[in-house]
This record gives sequence, structure tokens and C-alpha cells, in this order.
Amino acid sequence: MKKGSIIQRLQKGIVLGGEGYLFELERRGYIKAGAYVPEVVLDFPDALKELHREFLRAGAETMVAFTYYAHRDKMRIIGREKDLKPLNVNALRIAKEIAEEGNALVAGNICNTWAYDPANKEETGKVVRQMYEEQVGWAKEEGADFIIAETIEYVGEALIALEVIKKYNLPAMVTFATTYEKSKDGVDWIEGCQMLESKGADVVGFNCIRGPQTMLPMLRKLRKAVKCYVAAQPVPYNTTEKYPAFQFLKDRYGENAYTLALEQHLLSRFEMAKFAKDAQEIGVNYIGICCGGAPYHVRAMAEALGRVVPASKYSADMSQHGMLGSSKIVKKHEKAFLEKWK
Repeated sequence: MKKGSIIQRLQKGIVLGGEGYLFELERRGYIKAGAYVPEVVLDFPDALKELHREFLRAGAETMVAFTYYAHRDKMRIIGREKDLKPLNVNALRIAKEIAEEGNALVAGNICNTWAYDPANKEETGKVVRQMYEEQVGWAKEEGADFIIAETIEYVGEALIALEVIKKYNLPAMVTFATTYEKSKDGVDWIEGCQMLESKGADVVGFNCIRGPQTMLPMLRKLRKAVKCYVAAQPVPYNTTEKYPAFQFLKDRYGENAYTLALEQHLLSRFEMAKFAKDAQEIGVNYIGICCGGAPYHVRAMAEALGRVVPASKYSADMSQHGMLGSSKIVKKHEKAFLEKWK
């Protein structure tokens, strides 16, 4: 299969994305929670390569360069500003290396900066623009196929991201982190996506923050409101009408579960597979997963979309299980215990 561009692939059908590197590598002990800077790129590149490879085998069609929170301001916070370019360039090269193992696309990545202030948008906008210019410039030099700008909560910041991406003549996917009912600068989310579309965004949508239950209603509205491609990458957590964003979820003791105690809210592979089907029916074009996601979620989503991927070789076959399997597998003396299981 020819590699093609992100636009060519979207024209042919759904593109399956797979993210969640940040949370997964933190769980594996390669990233420090708090700053969440992807130091793993420089400190343990093989760990990052393996995770990319696992997502690729699970069916992800895009290898996203792990440059999330690798902008100048975050690097300064952890005292590694001098490593800014090496980290970004190496992340792009790692993503490209693994993408070539399966003919996937390479996405450069920029994100919210925590620097944008709508009360001082001219001055802070310059700071944001400089950080985006650096990262997108390196992505262009390293041959990224397109750029994903994600988890952005200010429409003003998203528009800066889009301007920078278009300056480098790369396809742009811009997705909002919809923590609140409106953006932090007071714009309705659907209107914000329409503004991005009018300025030339190729793909708009939502990522992170909301799980399927609270993202799907927004996607239904968005699909009717824009003509461009729509992206959806929810978190695999059980967000609800009461707690629409995963930042609001509580643990069993009533304390905030975000970010280190979210496991009790984690969705199963089957629930994420259902999301993929639901998003497909709505007409979402780029379907993926975000923080908390793991390769087994992506494999289930790929298979729900009718795909057979390399990791499908090891998809579950419970008919072979010693207690839950077929009558030919379960030994006669074990069958009596099944009633206790029920």
C-alpha cells in the first residue's frame, strides 16, 4: 500500500489513531507525573520505541511524535531547556522509524502551553507562537506528514497553532480539550471548531478530557456543524453527566481521582470498541484514544471497525479457557465448579 497523505487516507475512510503515551509511560516508570515532560525520548528511547510498536501492531495508522509537553516553557520548568531541540528531533525520528515498520503516517505534535492568557493575548500570544514555531519547524524538517495540535482549551491559542501549522504547509488537525461547557476564553466548542474550519483546518474535533459517554453528544453536534473532517480521541474513563471530564472524577473515598487514581474508572476494551462503532455511525473520520489508552484498547477498536491487525493474532479466544471454554475443553471434574462462578 502506498503511504499517501493524511487527507488521502481520510478520503478513503476512517483513520485509526492511537495515543496515550504520556499516561502509559508514566505507569511504566519512564515519566514523572506532575510536569509530565517526555524525558523518556532522551533517557529511555527503547521504551518509547516499544510502545510505538505496540500501538502500530494494534492497528494505529499514525505514529505521533512524542513531543507533547516538549515545548520550551515545560522544558525550562524541569531544567532541561538545553535539550529542547534534541528531544523534539529524536521523538520525530523515533516515530518515523517505527511508522516505516508498518507504513503508518508520522504526526508532529504540539499542545496547550499554559502560557496563553486571553487578558493579555497579544503578549502571551507571541510567546505561544514562538514555541509552536520551534516545534512545527522541526517537524517539517524531519518529514512529518501532518501536525496534531491537541488538548487546547483556548480558541485563541488554537488559532495560533493553526496559523503556524499552515505557515509550514502541513495538514492541520486541531482538537479541543473540552473540560468546561465553553472554552476558557468563552467560546462555544462547536463555534470554535467552525472558526478553525473557516481558517483552513483540515481536521477539527475533541481529544482527551471526556470519555465516550460525554464526548459522543458533542460529536453528534459537531458532525452536523462542519464540513471538514472530524476527529475524536476520548479518554478511556467512565465520565458521566455529573462528572463530564475526567478531572472531576472521584475515588471511592470521595477524593479527586485525577490523575494518579483513575484506574477504578477505566473502561474495558469492549466499551472502547463500542465507542469506535458509535463514532463511525456518527460520521467521525479520525477515531482514536487519549490519556489512559493502551494498545489493547486500540486493537479492540480496530477490530470493531472490521480490521484485522498484526496483534489480532493474539486476540482473545475464551473457548480455550480451562473453566470458561467449550465443553470439549473444560474437564468434566471442573464443570461442577462453574455453578459457583455463576
